[in-house]
Amino acid sequence: MQTKRAILLMAVVACGLSGCARNPAPEAGVASATDINCMARAMYFESNRSSRDGMIAVGSVVMNRVQSDDFPNSVCAVVSQRRQFAPGVMSKSMSGEARALAEASAAAVLTGERHPNVGGARFFHAAWYNATFNNIHYVLTAGGNAFYEKRRPENVTRPNPLPQVEGITG
Repeated sequence: MQTKRAILLMAVVACGLSGCARNPAPEAGVASATDINCMARAMYFESNRSSRDGMIAVGSVVMNRVQSDDFPNSVCAVVSQRRQFAPGVMSKSMSGEARALAEASAAAVLTGERHPNVGGARFFHAAWYNATFNNIHYVLTAGGNAFYEKRRPENVTRPNPLPQVEGITG
């Protein structure tokens, strides 16, 4: 576990020192420490804190929102939106190995990594929550969350959350 933590911390430090290119955002540039912090906060507070897959999936949704005309066009603006992420996401403190994992996962997403099953999904809810809307098409359940796309009801082919999976991404 010490080796894993050391690797995660090195990734965070390397990203912080060299900058992380935002990919595939059209205005691709260098991700700031602020972008990494905002993304890590969303990942830390929204996923099972030991699940890298869940964190990468949350980050993929954040980036899908950044690229959408329906949401703000920066990571921090998306994560800071009222009633979209966990209460206190921007103000509570993060700590321990879960913080290091979130920061390394944030750096990975900001350099282009995406969860392969999230696709274009821009939404998720707690996996235990029973949503009753008829326009939810589920694509993944990981890190304690069910990720989904909103579709016209006739185009929904997976109206129920999928079984929890972990270990898809590295």
